[in-house]
Order: sequence, then C-alpha cells, then structure tokens
Amino acid sequence: MHFQKTDKMKTIQFREAICEAMSEEMRRDESIFLIGEEVAEYNGAYKASKGMLDEFGPKRVIDSPIAELGFAGISVGSAMNGNRPIVEFMTFNFSLVGIDQIINNAAKIRQMSGGQLNCPIVFRGPTGSAGQLGATHSQSFENWFANTPGLKVIVPSNPYDAKGLLKAAIRDDDPVIFMESEQMYGDKGEVPEGEYILPIGVADIKREGKDVTIVSFGKIIKEAYKAADILEKEGISCEILDMRTIRPMDFEAIFTSVKKTNRLVILEEAWPFASVSSEITYQVQENVFDYLDAPIKRITTADTPAPYSPVLLEEWLPNANDVVKAVKEVMYIK
Repeated sequence: MHFQKTDKMKTIQFREAICEAMSEEMRRDESIFLIGEEVAEYNGAYKASKGMLDEFGPKRVIDSPIAELGFAGISVGSAMNGNRPIVEFMTFNFSLVGIDQIINNAAKIRQMSGGQLNCPIVFRGPTGSAGQLGATHSQSFENWFANTPGLKVIVPSNPYDAKGLLKAAIRDDDPVIFMESEQMYGDKGEVPEGEYILPIGVADIKREGKDVTIVSFGKIIKEAYKAADILEKEGISCEILDMRTIRPMDFEAIFTSVKKTNRLVILEEAWPFASVSSEITYQVQENVFDYLDAPIKRITTADTPAPYSPVLLEEWLPNANDVVKAVKEVMYIK
C-alpha cells in the first residue's frame, strides 16, 4: 500500500511517526504488543510511545525490568507462538545483552524448524552516537545484524520513511531490526494523512544529480545534504541515495546511479572494518566496475571507540567537510 500524491500531508516529529506506526498496527491486529524499558508509564524514554498505555492497556504496552536478555527472549518465544511483539531497546548498545536471543533464536528458528515456526518480531531503538554519551553508548551495529541471515535491517532517516517502513516491519513474518536515532526523534517531516506502507529493501533517491553518487543511510545522511549544497555552488551535482534498508540491500539502485554518475562516495556512521560501506564497495566493483571513472571513496567514523570529549567527538564523526573532500577526490579536483 503506497500513498497517492493526492493524499493530504501533515507535518509530524520522527517520534510521532514511530508512535503512529505502532498504534495503527496495534489497532489493526490484537496479536501485536510493545515491550521494553519505560515504554508504558513513562511514555517511552524518547516519548515514542506517548499515549499508548492509555489506549492499549498494560497487557499490550509492557514496562519490562532492566533485563534485555529476559524480555528479548520472552518476546521471541511469544512470536513463535503466534504473537507479533515490538521490542524497544533504550539503545541498541543494550541489545548486546540480549543478542543471543536475536542472533541464535529469532534469526534461525524458521530454518532450524524446517519452516514449522516463524518469528514475526521487531527489535527497535536508537543506533549510533547521540552526543557526549561515551564509547559504550555511541555504537552502530547495523553491519553486525545485517551479517546475520534471517534478519532484516532497516535504518530510516526521516519521519516519512520511518512510519512507512515500521508498519512494513511489524507486518513482516520475519524478525526485523529497526534502528532509529536519539538525535532524530525531534526532526519534523511530512507524512500522508492516510495509511501507507513502504516496501522493505527499496532505496530512495533523495536528490537527483549527475556528477557523483553519494550513498548513505540514517541520521548521518544529513551531512551528505549539507555537502551537496556546498558542492552545488561550485558546479558539482551530487546524487544522494538513501539506502533505508541495509538488509536486504537495494544494490540495483546503487548500480543504476553509479552507471549514471560514474563516481561513488559512501557515507556511514560506523567503524570502517567490515562495514556496510565495505560490502557496497565490493558489490559495485564486482558488478559495475567498468562504469567507474575513479576509485570508490568511503567515509566512516574513526577506527576507535567513540570519545567523550566534544572536540575529539567532532573529529571522530564524519561531517559535511569530509564528504566535500571525498567528492572532490573522486572528481580529481584539487
């Protein structure tokens, strides 16, 4: 189900888009419930479940103990028995406590049961850095989860994509990792008044261009927009492709754009080793190498734990200037 251009649009915050997606699906299907730390009485750590306890009650909006292994495991078992849980991690850094349940149970039960059991479950919460939160609260694990067969991984960058993709994730019969950002919950954007669903695994061209392709996803894509504005003033036209889904990844969209621009820069908020950008680089050189007019450039965080110091953190994170520099390198501009 897609919205028509004639649909009336409204402007809401990212957190409201998340709340609307969950609430609409819970009204439609009584097997869906939300569980996590502070999702009920407190209306969510980031107010992404505001009002849901009042509407759906404590049996469907459940405050959990601080025990990710426990409530992730309970939810996986519940999904295997016919329910469709939405599990909120206060941050995906905390998912590591329950990662055995995600990797070894949710992702594998369909295959290991010979198709007798499936696990329709969504694990959602913030990913990446959110300011001065220290090394253990500033990590991006998209590539970790995307490395696991059986999981789908979604990282939206705006309210419209977030709502449409979260509704698709909740309806999916496989486990889905849905990664947000603390620094995007207050972002505002237009979404249709009516119901709409976006397909999982389809990238979106956010900005048309002809000189270079910039591939990104999640909140860091904002730096690509800033860079594209700077470069446009210098006569360089950037095409920005938002992957939206990390697994399954829309490689064809990347290939099509590279065939058009002949240059590729990848922007990612994660460590460089075995990153999502590493896989994209391999796929592009394997499938459309002859279309490249320059080596592929990727931009990642520094290969260290995230620093707490604001000065060091600014150096650690990719920014628009890094993107401008990379684009000029692939354009052979000094």
